[in-house]
Parts: sequence; C-alpha cells; structure tokens
Amino acid sequence: MNTKLTLSLDHEVIEQAKRFAQSQHQSLSKLIEGYLRQVSTPKEQTRPVTPLVAQLSGVLDAAKVKNFKQDYTDYLADKYR
Repeated sequence: MNTKLTLSLDHEVIEQAKRFAQSQHQSLSKLIEGYLRQVSTPKEQTRPVTPLVAQLSGVLDAAKVKNFKQDYTDYLADKYR
C-alpha cells in the first residue's frame, strides 16, 4: 500500500533529482523509494559480493571505457561491413 510523504528539500536538489529520475525512466517517487529501501536494509540482508565479482572489481580503468557504447557500436559497424 502506498502512503503519501511530504519532504522539505532544497529547490535545486529537487530539480536535479527530477532530471535524474527522468533520465532513468523512473518517477521521482520510485527513485526515492528505491534509495530509502537500499539504505534502510540491514547489511546482513543485502546480497554478498561473489568471489568472481570481487576478483573483477577494479580490473578496468574507468577512463579507458568511458565511451564503451560508441566503441562497441564502431566495432559492430566494422565487423558487419
């Protein structure tokens, strides 16, 4: 059951959050609900990081994969010419 909640926040924070929610194709309410659900879940109830994920974490340099979508698009274009 959904319940209404009134929050008092800085106007600019609200506007930024609205833009972010829109870019994620979510409502601001769902975005905030997900955040509150995540931060209020006890640590023991969160899913543990698997050994494979822990091993792979940090392997890629974020600066090098910044344009990964464009790089992959270029790769596919070259592959299927």
